[in-house]
Amino acid sequence: MQIVRQLDPLRDALAEFRKAGLKIGLVPTMGALHAGHMRLVEMAREQCDAVVASIFVNPTQFGEGEDLDAYPRQEAADAALLEAAGVELLWAPTPDQIYPSGYATKISVAGISDGLCGAARPGHFDGVATVVAKLFNQIRPDAAFFGEKDYQQLAIIRRMARDLDFTHDIVGVPTVRDPDGLALSSRNAYLTEAQRADAVALPQAMQGAARAIAGGGDVATILADAKERMLAAGFRKIDYLELRNADTLAVLDDFIEPARLFVAAHMGHTRLIDNIPVS
Repeated sequence: MQIVRQLDPLRDALAEFRKAGLKIGLVPTMGALHAGHMRLVEMAREQCDAVVASIFVNPTQFGEGEDLDAYPRQEAADAALLEAAGVELLWAPTPDQIYPSGYATKISVAGISDGLCGAARPGHFDGVATVVAKLFNQIRPDAAFFGEKDYQQLAIIRRMARDLDFTHDIVGVPTVRDPDGLALSSRNAYLTEAQRADAVALPQAMQGAARAIAGGGDVATILADAKERMLAAGFRKIDYLELRNADTLAVLDDFIEPARLFVAAHMGHTRLIDNIPVS
């Protein structure tokens, strides 16, 4: 596996892939890889001839007081995982290759970025959209793979790709979970052993709420009950627990398909997000 940090060598390597007629799949990450990321790689391997993974901890998607400095960085271990999984190239750019001196451009996707994590983390999705657009331009993949765990992010990237005429496929990959149902996340590493045991209340509350909503129960009452269960289990704050249209992300007061439940909640100092379909 090649590890490339500068744009000119990246372009040279990609030119060789294209000269050979290879379909290129991109898996963008911020590192600290887990089985969820590796599932993205697996899907990319199934659908493409050459897989490019990127690792870049993007500063513009972190707000004031968030965990940029503490975000786990383990490039050597990540690279070993990617190489073992058959990734052909790791793009691990230095910061100046993403944001050169004097960089002044920002991409903002209106509407679909409002609410949910967009409300709780102002500016976050501008940083996400900007860095993903940069990666799309730098690599020009035939397909790019993103996890459904960050469903709002996936929806924003799809809208951005449509609006800015990126023509490659945007592939959503279902959330990978631990056996007890908690969605895999790099931030799960911040949880203490006791917090990790309590955190299972989040997927349990969501699953119970989804069943009750699909069964015809009152949405507001069901969501209020689910919040109470999570707070009783040890979550100190719930940013949101909402039923939304799965395509537009519009808030749903009543159950109308396609629908998904979205949640963000704090266990100790760790903010966990998740979403599941309701049907």
